[in-house]
Amino acid sequence: MARILSYRQALSEAFRQEMERDPTIIMLGEDIAGGKGAPGDQDAWGGDMGITKGLIGRFGEARVIDTPISESAFIGAAVGAATCGLRPVVELMFVDFMGVCFDQIFNQAAKFRYMFGGKARTPVVIRTQIGAGYRAAAQHSQCLYPLFTHIPGLKCVVPSTPYDAKGLFMTAVRDDDPVVFFEHKLLYDKAKGDVPEAPYTIPFGEAAIVRDGKDVTIVALARMVHFAQDVATDLAKEGIDVEIVDPRTISPLDEETILDSVAKTGRLVVVDEAYPRCGMAADIASLVAEHAFDDLKAPIRKVTPPHTPVPFAPELEDAFIPSRARIADAVRSVMRA
Repeated sequence: MARILSYRQALSEAFRQEMERDPTIIMLGEDIAGGKGAPGDQDAWGGDMGITKGLIGRFGEARVIDTPISESAFIGAAVGAATCGLRPVVELMFVDFMGVCFDQIFNQAAKFRYMFGGKARTPVVIRTQIGAGYRAAAQHSQCLYPLFTHIPGLKCVVPSTPYDAKGLFMTAVRDDDPVVFFEHKLLYDKAKGDVPEAPYTIPFGEAAIVRDGKDVTIVALARMVHFAQDVATDLAKEGIDVEIVDPRTISPLDEETILDSVAKTGRLVVVDEAYPRCGMAADIASLVAEHAFDDLKAPIRKVTPPHTPVPFAPELEDAFIPSRARIADAVRSVMRA
């Protein structure tokens, strides 16, 4: 039976259910159990967004482990634990901190299976936060998932709804390869939807058709899926029928669903909060230009932020984020073409 849960609640439930199912799952991260050795109550935080709150009381200090502020150390420890029979879920608090520990991810975890001839398993899930709009400035607000997607051996998940967040997390934690799980911080409380109480999984590499349409395809990720839905509702009043594709995972990427949608509509707008150069918008546009050029009735349009750090000033940050108005203008432009 489905219930209405927030993105935050769906993730918390997924963590609890998977840890109950599999005793080899452990969690590591900064403040996920209240701060090791810090004054005050244990479990005071549950991570900086409270996602893991309550887990230490249920599973204890041996499975919910507070770490020092040393990403290279605890990401490396999680990767090592994964090669030795555990299934760590480790929180890299903000994706912006990847520079501190990227060698452990792209040069170690991502390559173990390949370098050991398929005999090594590294079942580690790296959870991290993405996204602007939280007034957290340039070092805590980026969408850097294209950098991880570029690396062979990593699986990259970008859920946009509570339903997808729970199901994709359960798939991630059961996977024998390293998975990077990107959570948009503005979806934790704002995104709500039906979520079954029983555990379930969603296969990687299967996009969701969020809305059926015949005139224009919008491919969008994370928070931008919700922006695209708002735009599609408004444009329907103008007689424009928008189809929305949410890839859900970007490595593997469901190329077939994207190409089939463009073959039907003949028009493509890609909306991505990541930077424009070498980002997912550029990658998806390239995919369609290479494999579905003859289906296109208009040039492909990309809606992304500018190639600049995320501003701190609220007015500038709002202007940085792809807006509903810009998405709507892009759709109208491909319709005119």
